[in-house]
Amino acid sequence: MKRTPKVLVKNYLFILLGSALYALAFDWFFVPNGIAFGGVTGIAQLVNHILAVAPVGTLVICFNVPIFLMGWKVLGGHLLVSSLVSTALSSAFIDIMAALHTFRPMGDPLLACIFGGVVLGLGLGLIFQQGATTGGTDTLARLAQSRMAWLPVGKVLMVIDLAVILLVAAVFRSLDSALYGIVALYVSTLVMDWVLYGMDNTRVAYIISDHPDQIARFIFDELEHSVTYLDGEGGFSGAKKKVILCAFKQREIVDLKSAVQQADPDAFMIVTPAHEVLGEGFRSYHQEL
Repeated sequence: MKRTPKVLVKNYLFILLGSALYALAFDWFFVPNGIAFGGVTGIAQLVNHILAVAPVGTLVICFNVPIFLMGWKVLGGHLLVSSLVSTALSSAFIDIMAALHTFRPMGDPLLACIFGGVVLGLGLGLIFQQGATTGGTDTLARLAQSRMAWLPVGKVLMVIDLAVILLVAAVFRSLDSALYGIVALYVSTLVMDWVLYGMDNTRVAYIISDHPDQIARFIFDELEHSVTYLDGEGGFSGAKKKVILCAFKQREIVDLKSAVQQADPDAFMIVTPAHEVLGEGFRSYHQEL
């Protein structure tokens, strides 16, 4: 999609805000409360603690340079530039905030890891929403997947972040630091998904029934959603059947299950999670050309 100057300015303003929130979470909640941080920032935190050769933000940039050099072909033009900007901004904000203000530990580390996870998730969500990354482990995960397509990026990222968190906790000699770091990682993931996908989790149902038209009519009239008929064939019986495909909101599942049961108690129904359902009755496409 072609990006107009207006869209680009908007994208980079959100990247600026997300980078500031990322740095704020690190300086305010993680560092003063001894909470282990994952990714390249966590490694920089570790090196700074052991050697104190440079501020954390500066180390993050230094560690990311070879990673970006390895991944520039994989990332592509826009993602590479926006990721470089977000990495540079978040690293600069980390050092600037630390220099301007000394954040004190909170009375309860659990509050620090929960609210730190919230602020971190907001920052990462805003950055990822603009098609950028924070570099580091995100880029390493994409590089790994480019070589081994079967690798799930999310799980690779989690493994790397958990390994760094455990390493940081081992150096700090604090099991609590690792446990709080894991809680913060979980909270940040939830908040990041909320920013990217919204609060209303959508579901998709596949319904195999001898009365598909009756079930479809209920979905049309009561839930005000459309359906798609798929051609199905029983693997054992060979019987031809219509399979109803329908996207619906989580709060509507009770009504849908009740309607299916009333229309056909023997109906076969599969419900799966879905993210980012776009179109009539759900979220709109936002294509700003």
